[in-house]
Amino acid sequence: MLLDSLKHRLIVSCQPVTSGPMDNAEAVVGFALAAEVGGASALRIESIAYLKAVRPRTKLPIVGIVKRDLDDSPIRITPYIDDAVGLCEAGADIVAFDATDRVRPATISALIVAIHGRGKLAMADCSSLDDAKAALAAGVDCIGSTLSGYVGGTVPDGPDFELIEAMQALTPYVIAEGRIKFLDDATQALRRGAHAVVVGSAITRTEHVTEWFEHEVARTARALKSPVLAIDIGGTKILATLITNGRAGAEMQIATDRKVGPDHWIAEVAEAVKSWGGQYGSVGCAVTGLIDDGVWSPLNKSTLNIPERFPLVARLASTFGVPAFAANDAQSAAWGEFRHGAGAGQDMVFLTISTGIGGGIVVNGRLLGGLAGHYGILRSPSTNKSLPIEDEVSGRWIAAEAERAGHRGDAATVFVAARAGEAWADAIIANSASTVALLCQDIQLTLDPQRIVVGGGIGLADGYLDRVRAALPDLGPRCKPQIVSARCGRHAGAIGVAELAATAL
Repeated sequence: MLLDSLKHRLIVSCQPVTSGPMDNAEAVVGFALAAEVGGASALRIESIAYLKAVRPRTKLPIVGIVKRDLDDSPIRITPYIDDAVGLCEAGADIVAFDATDRVRPATISALIVAIHGRGKLAMADCSSLDDAKAALAAGVDCIGSTLSGYVGGTVPDGPDFELIEAMQALTPYVIAEGRIKFLDDATQALRRGAHAVVVGSAITRTEHVTEWFEHEVARTARALKSPVLAIDIGGTKILATLITNGRAGAEMQIATDRKVGPDHWIAEVAEAVKSWGGQYGSVGCAVTGLIDDGVWSPLNKSTLNIPERFPLVARLASTFGVPAFAANDAQSAAWGEFRHGAGAGQDMVFLTISTGIGGGIVVNGRLLGGLAGHYGILRSPSTNKSLPIEDEVSGRWIAAEAERAGHRGDAATVFVAARAGEAWADAIIANSASTVALLCQDIQLTLDPQRIVVGGGIGLADGYLDRVRAALPDLGPRCKPQIVSARCGRHAGAIGVAELAATAL
C-alpha cells in the first residue's frame, strides 16, 4: 500500500553536502518541511541522526539510508546490517541499500531479512539491470536507478532513462534516482516507466545549484564581453563578421570559389581578417551540410561539393589560434532568428531558400541539431517528385530552368524578368513558390510550429513569399502555417553560430 501511494509522485532527497554549511540536523529538518509544503510525497534522509530529527516533524513516508566510506569495500549506502536496523528503529518506512555486485560487508539477502524482520520495505539502489534482477530475486520490494554511472568510469551528465525503462519490465516498483536536475528529466523518467522520482541536489543542495547557475552566468558573461569571429560559408559567398551580443560589427565578404575546397576558403578568410587579430576570443563557422562532432560532410554535393568528413573545427582552431565551433548554416540562422529576429522566442521552423534550401527547428527554446531541419534534401510526399526539393526550388534550379527556356542569367535575372511580365520567368518562379508552399504545409502538419520564418536570397526576393502564401493548400485556418520573413537578413547565420559558439566553448 505504501509503494502504491507513491505512484507517479515526487520523493525529495534531503541530503546536504558533506561538511557543508547545511550539514546539520536543523537544516535537514528545514529541507524536509519545505519539501512537504511544496507537495513532496516522501523524503529520502541520510543518517540515523538526521532521520531521528526529521521523523517527529512529518508524517510523510521516509526512505532512510546511511552512507559510509569503507576501507575494505566500495559499498557506501547502508553497508551494514546494524545500519539497516538502526534506520528501521529511527522511523524509516523504506530502507535503501547499495545492491551492486561488488565486495560487500553484508549480503543483500541478509539486509532484506533484517529490514523485513522489522516490518519495513527494502529498496535496492542499483547500477545495472543485473543488479536489479539479483535484488528482486532476493526479495527486495522496489528497485532504484540510483547508482547507475557511479561504479566506475566517467559519470554521465543525465539520468539513465534506458535503465529505468528496462527495469520497468521486471517490476512496476521502479524508483528513478540519480542526476535528475530538470523538470524534463523527472517527467521523462515517469514516461519511461518510473513508479516514482527522487530529486535531490537540484532541490536541497544549494552549493550544487549555485555552482550550476554561476557556471552558466560566467560563460554568458564571457560571451557578451568577447566578440566572436563568425564565418558563414555558403554556396555563392563567404561572409566573415565580428558578432557581439547578437550584433554584427566589422565584416568582409568574398565569393565562394567552388573549384577549390574548405582549406582554401579558410585560408582566404584568415588572410582577409588578419587585421582583426586579437579582437575575438573564439570562432564560429556556419556551413551547408552536416556537422557531427566538429566534422563536416556534404548532404547534397550539388549545393557545395566538399570532401567527406572534413575536420572543420580542428582546422579552424589551428588556423585562427582560438577555440572553434561549427554548425549547419540554416540551423545557425534559425537560432539567430529565434534569439534576435522574426522567431520572437517562439517554437519555429526556419527555411532558407537560396543557392540551396536549408532549415532549422527550435522547440521549447532548444535548437535541434544533427539532421533536423535539412528540408532541402527531402523528397516531399506532397510534391510527389523524385529529386530533392532544393533541386526543384532553389536559385540554382531557377537559373537552370531559365537556361533551358533559352534565357541565360542567374536567379536574380529571372525575378527581374518575372516582374517585367515575362511569362516564362513568371512560370519558373510560380513553380518554385508552389513547391515551397507544399513544404510549408507539410512542416505545419508534422511539427505545428507557431511560425515558419523564411530567409535567403530567393525566400526574401520581392513578392516571393506572397506567391508561397497564395499557393498554400486550403486545409482550413487551424492547419494554415504562419509564414513570416526573416529579419536578421544575411547576418542570421553569423549571429546564430556566434551565439552557439559563445555558449558551447
